[in-house]
Amino acid sequence: LSPLGQGSPVAKFLEKNKNGGLHHVCIEVDNLGEAIRGIKKKNLRFLAPEPKIGACGVPIIFMNPKDASGVLTELEESHDAEGH
Repeated sequence: LSPLGQGSPVAKFLEKNKNGGLHHVCIEVDNLGEAIRGIKKKNLRFLAPEPKIGACGVPIIFMNPKDASGVLTELEESHDAEGH
């Protein structure tokens, strides 16, 4: 894992964790909107109000680590769902 720039989230993580470690877990889902609705029904939170396009060119959203045992969890829509 390499940071995209000095101010990137990964660069900040590596500054705090000199020996590296787990930054986040990514779960690929077939339908991101459906997954978000299901998670919200369980009163779990996200770090942003809406998904954004991630580095791989597909929609993503991060769950609040406080609702996921302290683990930063990314949901990523399947590449197949987007035609990639």
